[in-house]
Amino acid sequence: MNGTDPSFDIDLLAELTEIGGVPGYEDRVREVVRRELEPEVDRLRTDGMGNVVGTIEGTSDASVVVAGHMDEIGFIVKHVTDDGFLQLDPLGGWDARVLKAQRVTVHTEEGDLPGLIGSPPPHTMDEEELEGRDEVADVRVDLGLDADTVAEQVSVGDLVTTRQSLEWVGDHLTGKALDNRVSVFALIEAARRLKAPTATVHLAATVQEEVGLRGAKALGVDIDADLALGLDTTVANDVPGFEAGEHVTELGGGAGIKLKDSSAIANPKVHRRIRSLAEERSIPHQTEVLPAGGTDTAGLQFAGGATPAGAISFPTRYLHTVTESVHVEDIAAGIDLLVAVLETEGGDADYAL
Repeated sequence: MNGTDPSFDIDLLAELTEIGGVPGYEDRVREVVRRELEPEVDRLRTDGMGNVVGTIEGTSDASVVVAGHMDEIGFIVKHVTDDGFLQLDPLGGWDARVLKAQRVTVHTEEGDLPGLIGSPPPHTMDEEELEGRDEVADVRVDLGLDADTVAEQVSVGDLVTTRQSLEWVGDHLTGKALDNRVSVFALIEAARRLKAPTATVHLAATVQEEVGLRGAKALGVDIDADLALGLDTTVANDVPGFEAGEHVTELGGGAGIKLKDSSAIANPKVHRRIRSLAEERSIPHQTEVLPAGGTDTAGLQFAGGATPAGAISFPTRYLHTVTESVHVEDIAAGIDLLVAVLETEGGDADYAL
């Protein structure tokens, strides 16, 4: 890789984004998270859904839970055609227009198979076909194998992820699954940096966010924390075709501090405390008002009762594509802000409204 030398472990971020882990099948990501968190925390556990929680014991009775989801949007094989092509069912929200001519990995019991989603050449398509609406149901995966071999190697229920490496593009890092492996990466970096926090800190890598915040909802029942923080990517529409009021956030503008998304409204006192810390420590930041889309913040906020909640976000262009892009300085700012919140949370703040 080339580009600005970041203040964090770029190789680990690349590993996290490049491996596959769709909702409910986050095994490979979970292995990396366990490997990296274990030496940094006092306790490490997984639960029946697959959430990973690393706990750093504090010196007070107060506790904080921070959640970032491990899963990426992907597919499950629903049918193998007689001519050896795969039909898919989506796991998470896809815009089918971005799937044409993409490379994929089919995860079978016998190992991974490379494949591609083809796109017929325009030379052979009529005007109606060229202007037609793309649907995930119409997608077919071509494995480059004869039908008998495909039938032997691929089964209904096998998983499919897009295939992409993490690359520098100017000051940006681009690839697949930055939503939300960049936040999982931030959890690990925070664990490395936290020293003797006052509040007990639960760092949670959650599952099945992309299909309804399911892992965080279960975790919110199991962990009775005094403060909940969500970590996720957020929209950066600072590209041609959008007015300034539609940007939500801008790359290079710093960490996003959430006011609301479609699933949660941040506790005003929590939001103000996060913003004040960013100002005091000169951490680049920007306010986030996300008109659509939910995050684990909501799963934690009320699953186990009324919990004060806030969120830190990583501005990201081209969400839910294989060219998701984040600014390297925004990643650094988000990690710095997370650590600042966790190391100063002492349990003495009154978040009741």
